[in-house]
This record gives sequence, structure tokens and C-alpha cells, in this order.
Amino acid sequence: MGIIRAIGRAVSGGFSDQWLEVFEADDMGGQTVFTRGVLVRQGQNRKGTDDTVSNGSVIHVYDNQFMLLVDGGKVVDYTAEPGYYRVDNSSMPSLFNGEFGETLKESFGRIRFGGQTPGKQKVFFINLQEIKGIKFGTRQPVNYYDAFYNAELFLRAHGTYSVKIVNPLQFYAEAIPRNKDHVEMAEINEQYLSEFLEALQSAVNQMSADGIRISFVSGKARELGRYMSNVLDEEWNRARGMEIQAVGLASVSYDEASQKLINMRNEGAMLSDPGVREGYVQGAVARGLEAAGSNTNGAMAGFMGMGMGMNAGSSVLGAASAANLAQMQQQAPAPAAPAARQTGWTCVCGTANTGKFCGECGRPAPAREWTCTCGTANTGKFCSECGRPRP
Repeated sequence: MGIIRAIGRAVSGGFSDQWLEVFEADDMGGQTVFTRGVLVRQGQNRKGTDDTVSNGSVIHVYDNQFMLLVDGGKVVDYTAEPGYYRVDNSSMPSLFNGEFGETLKESFGRIRFGGQTPGKQKVFFINLQEIKGIKFGTRQPVNYYDAFYNAELFLRAHGTYSVKIVNPLQFYAEAIPRNKDHVEMAEINEQYLSEFLEALQSAVNQMSADGIRISFVSGKARELGRYMSNVLDEEWNRARGMEIQAVGLASVSYDEASQKLINMRNEGAMLSDPGVREGYVQGAVARGLEAAGSNTNGAMAGFMGMGMGMNAGSSVLGAASAANLAQMQQQAPAPAAPAARQTGWTCVCGTANTGKFCGECGRPAPAREWTCTCGTANTGKFCSECGRPRP
């Protein structure tokens, strides 16, 4: 009551033509998680129901497919290895685990067929490829405390995620609806999407606790995927035999109140720069002059009104500008000390010089005389009369 390997991966067309009845997986697209096996070649003497696997039939398994031989909803044998397999109802289950190791044997022990040799069997296939492009979107804004803004903000996220079936027997037993012979991910995704969005809320809260700024969330898709995996993988693997593979964020947006808070905080950060503040003051004055010139009652009336307004607010504008300029001066780098100006001298040979030696004859520059505060004329570094240093 099982399958026997006929040949492995390398199957030539001539060799496969030996068998009169061959089953393969029905159409399996990128969103297909489960489908039936269909008869692709039928012998003339075969009797029975279509797509029912009889003793001696051959099943072709391709890469990234998991084949189950099923009777009455119970699995009698399986394989996770590509190749050709012959159905032999007189044999014991072969259980070709492939890359899944002993994990599948444990699952098989829970859901295996326990009766006599069955009269009819069917074959099904599970897609082992990554199931991509599963869309999600938050129904309500997700709260996000941002320490940088010191505020409780709210964001919306839209994108896609992908899953991979890591225990196909568990997935078949718990996720595939009974009496279905073809299942797309969209058909079973409603429950999983609700759980995904709950996990997304937890993952976003964890990112907030880790101090990630809300404006960086859209660029943290990989980190978000890891957060999601930590929240969901153990539960989904244990319950349904699948895991989150990746999360892709197409867009992250904020609700209206959060956007206003962010804009206000950013504007305040800009206005903390005195240069920006002074530009804002001067721009306001310039806009006032422009508005006065286009006054519908005449430019003169506009300028008169502006003059009265400026007289009333001149002290405020003046104080603001003075404060801005003072702060800019404090922040400006100190000017470099001017280079000492060299005094020229004329050598006895008649050559004018500025250095310590004559450029023509090489004589040293004569010592410069200076007068001390005590009135003594000197040429050295200290006063010869009172000892004061040269200024």
C-alpha cells in the first residue's frame, strides 16, 4: 500500500513511454498551494473512475512538488523527491522524505491510513515553492510611539508578503479544505491575513520599542520580516506547517493628525536655526511690501496701512532680527588672526628689503629701535634701563 521508486530525476522520454498510465500534477501556478494529479497517458484496458490511481500506475513528481497518495482523505504514502514512482498496493509505504528528514515521518504517524489495501486512490500535489505576492493592508491605523517626536503616532501600511510550506503533511491535514482538489492561496488566506495583521501590529510595536523612528519604517522591510517571523513562524509552523518568508512594504503613510504633528515638529526644528528664522522674518516683510503694492484701494493706501502696522510691530521685528543676528554671530567661526605686517628697511648698499637679510649683499637687517615707557631708547628684547620687555 505505497509507492516504489521507478527512476530518479533523469527521466528520458523513451523510458517514460514504457508505462501506459502516468499521472502528473494539474496546472500549478505561482499562487497554487494544492492541486490534484491528472492522468496524462491512459492504457486501453484501464477501467475505473477518471483520475483515480490504480495499482501499477506511475506518478511523475517534478522539482518543488510534494506528492501525496491519498485514500479517503488519509495519506497512504508520499514523496518529496523528484522522479517517477510506481503505485504498489502490496508494499509498505516507502516515505521518501527528501530534504524534510524525519519531520515528515512524525507527521505521517498522526494522519496515516490505517485500513486494508484500498480499492481506489487519488494523488495530490503540494507546491513547495515560495508563495509570493500575497497582498495585505492595515484596516485601521496602527499606533506607533516615536521617541524622537515624543508622541503617539499612527501609520498605515500596504504591501505583500510570502509564505513557504515547510511541513506539507501538516499543511494538508490542517489547511486544505476537505473534498477540494485544487486550492489557491486566496481561497484560504482570509484567516491567515487576520493573523498576519495582528502580528504586524506586534512587530510595529516592537520596532517602536527598539527606538526606530517612524520615518524609517518604510525602509525597514527586512527587519519587519524578521519581526513577523519571530511572532508568527513558530505558531504557523506548528499549527499549519508553513512560515513567513518575506514582507515587502509598498507604502507607509500616516493619519492626518500624525502628519500634522510630524510637520509641526519638523518646522520647529528648522526654525531653531537663526538663519532660517531671520529669512522667515525678512520674507514676511517682503511679502507684506508686495501685498501693499497690489492693494485694491491703491498702493498708497496699502503702504500707509503697512507703515502703521510696522510702527506697531517694529519693536517686535527689530528684537527678533537682533536676536537672530546675535545668535548667528555666536555660531559663526572666529575670524583668522591677520598675518603680521612686515616693515621694510633699506640696506647700506641701497637695496630695499622686507626680510631679515639683504637680498642683494646678504647683510643682516639692522635692529629696530623702540622706546620703553620709561623713556629709554632700546634695540634689544628688554629695556636696558628698567628691564621691561619689548612691547
